[in-house]
Amino acid sequence: MSTDLTEALDLDAIRDRVDTVLADFLRRPPSTVPSQRGCGDELAQALRDFVLAPGKRIRALLCVLGWQAAGGGDGEEALWRTAASLEIFHAFALIHDDIIDSSQTRRGRPSAHRAFAARHRARPDADVFGIHAAILLGDLALTCSDALMHTAGLTTRQRDTVLPLIDTMRGEVLLGQHLDLMATGGPTDDVEHAMAIARLKTAKYTVERPLHLGAALAGADRELFDLCTAYALPLGEAFQLRDDLLGVFGDPALTGKPVLDDLRSGKATVLMALALRHATPHQRRTLEAHIGRPDLDAEGAARVRHILQRTGARDMVEGMISERYEAALRALDSTMLSPQTLHALRHIATRAVVRTA
Repeated sequence: MSTDLTEALDLDAIRDRVDTVLADFLRRPPSTVPSQRGCGDELAQALRDFVLAPGKRIRALLCVLGWQAAGGGDGEEALWRTAASLEIFHAFALIHDDIIDSSQTRRGRPSAHRAFAARHRARPDADVFGIHAAILLGDLALTCSDALMHTAGLTTRQRDTVLPLIDTMRGEVLLGQHLDLMATGGPTDDVEHAMAIARLKTAKYTVERPLHLGAALAGADRELFDLCTAYALPLGEAFQLRDDLLGVFGDPALTGKPVLDDLRSGKATVLMALALRHATPHQRRTLEAHIGRPDLDAEGAARVRHILQRTGARDMVEGMISERYEAALRALDSTMLSPQTLHALRHIATRAVVRTA
């Protein structure tokens, strides 16, 4: 499929091209990837099903837009394979994140560890087996992400700039996950800690680093990297804040995720931290009695949602989203970018914060 990135930016066409690269790669991965040999057909098929399921592909899109912002150039094959590798790495992160969070669903379907457990229900240790198999599936996704990058045909210059960025991105994701894990289980009013998690797990990983990777492939200078950061960090924070609201107030039929998950796990979100910070003593006791309880029911969740609104926490988060969205758009007030790139980045910013899933 040909996608002319120099004339117009058709985001659906970009997604289709990335999906084609992913499907081709996962159908016949390199011999160095044990998807068909050591790990067996079940893992290989599970990875294909997970990666190729419909998704936003926002990281791949932003990688392509970073490349376009820097002027593009030759070597589109390296661009597409790098963008696709981000989506496989994302599969690794999601699979392991669902295990850590004990999430039952992902995108409206059973999470990987629950799907493995269901397929092997005849085993007496089906639940434990499902977790172990999903850990291996995540590891396989990470291996495949590396293999796709190593076969991207990067030049020496590209390798010297792109690979350190990938290492940095991965370190940020792992640190963010660790901070999230340390803060999960009980409510906290530490807004700054919750925002640090959002910045590492979402703003940098979902928006900033994909833009940087695409820009690096095209030989961007420091000024463009700084512009990408000025756009990416507030937008990524707004994206996560919207996720936090959807995790509590969203429609499960649209989000594909039960609204009890974040409350039961005691996720350290800015929403919850603000509610605790502004709660009355009685409201705080109610929140502390309900948040982080694996057996939290719909009635208890309704009480929590009521307090989140009465304390003003929900409205405050909406205000933070608006402020960050406007900051991201202001960062685009630059003559460095083409009209097509500006339009696409503005469109993505709007889609990131004005959404129901």
